[in-house]
Amino acid sequence: MCVNGIGAAGYSLAGCGVKRPQQKVTGKSFAGQITNGVKARPNEFKVYLKTDDMLYSGGNGTGLSYYIKYAENSTEDDPIVIAKGVDENGDEFEQTIHINKINPKCATVVEMHALEAHLGVDKDGGLSSLPPGTGEMGLHDRTDFMDLFQKQISDMLVLGQQRLAAYYQYGMRAYWDFMNGERRVFP
Repeated sequence: MCVNGIGAAGYSLAGCGVKRPQQKVTGKSFAGQITNGVKARPNEFKVYLKTDDMLYSGGNGTGLSYYIKYAENSTEDDPIVIAKGVDENGDEFEQTIHINKINPKCATVVEMHALEAHLGVDKDGGLSSLPPGTGEMGLHDRTDFMDLFQKQISDMLVLGQQRLAAYYQYGMRAYWDFMNGERRVFP
């Protein structure tokens, strides 16, 4: 949860918080059908296979699936990406994301995957450097990813998993550096 105000490096925190997608829909529902005013999750999921010109391709447990590519008008000073895919309701979407405007303290999962890919943050052989807890986020849901990192690090230390704690500390440091104006790309 976030509080209205100003966060690190002057980022606004207004409107930050994760909304959970509708879990239970009463009545018989089919992909895309509206039941009791709520659109049901799709029964079919679309998967985008990563190609050489994509920065990222993936999704989560809600049915959100997308890929990210650099926009034609992207520059080194103003990196811009285009995210295209289907949202948790099965509706197609396209978003233009200015990397330098992403605030990891109040971001969507799509924005964070764009930032992760642009910075080249190590995924340690996995699908993402982001901490668990984003699997139920919808397209427009925002959360404080830095808090998610801190909670994951704390949990790993309690469990005696120092290697995993160090891995999440590395990822968190990459995003802190970004927020503090260190716009370097990681090897």
